[in-house]
Amino acid sequence: MNDSDLKRLSRLTAILIVLQTKRLLTASELAEKFLISKRTIYRDIKALEQAGVPILTEEGKGYTLMDGYKIPPVMFSESEANALITAEQLVLKNKDASFVKEYTAAISKIKSVLRNNTKDKANLLSNRIVSGLNNNNDRTSNNLSTLQLALTNFNLVRIKYFSPDNNQTTNRVIEPFAMYTFDENWLLIAFCRLRKDYRAFRLDRIADLTVEDEVFEPHKITFEEYFDRTRKKCLPPLP
Repeated sequence: MNDSDLKRLSRLTAILIVLQTKRLLTASELAEKFLISKRTIYRDIKALEQAGVPILTEEGKGYTLMDGYKIPPVMFSESEANALITAEQLVLKNKDASFVKEYTAAISKIKSVLRNNTKDKANLLSNRIVSGLNNNNDRTSNNLSTLQLALTNFNLVRIKYFSPDNNQTTNRVIEPFAMYTFDENWLLIAFCRLRKDYRAFRLDRIADLTVEDEVFEPHKITFEEYFDRTRKKCLPPLP
């Protein structure tokens, strides 16, 4: 097998992994990611199909893998394992307890598929990395994982939210839209039905939270458009 064949085999494997991680991908997106032409992508997709990979083509939308199809566990390189271990040390300093719990569970599963030699080195590295963030290991919220699920499943959420500006707690019905972290705290961007506009909610100020079965229509606004709106107002809108 020559270098050209090895490169193509590596690319075919990478395309398969990317298809497994995303719902839909267009030929243009794949071509841009792998720095090749769309014609080459068409040939690669055909090669994967001929190898028995169940790739579905949604006209005008892109490629997707048949539901239920999974490739075998991926073997991580030492550098990839090191990157994950480094990220783990940062996550352990996060102030949301649910995020720490879920990531710790995920990283344990990842470690289980590492080769023994790589696993030993990863464990060594984890004992040699220290993060200076959140030195007291404070946990100020426990709702990140729940809100992430509500966001991706378009569930309405009822919260009791404390606002230090007027020292009041109000009941809100919100539509989760996006999340970002700021100054070591997580914030939820959501459409607030009380204020009839988008608001930023700090997770450590949510006193109570209930995820409803009722779903809402997916938001048309993008994250970039939200930030453009808040920039024009000079200050982010208060909850």
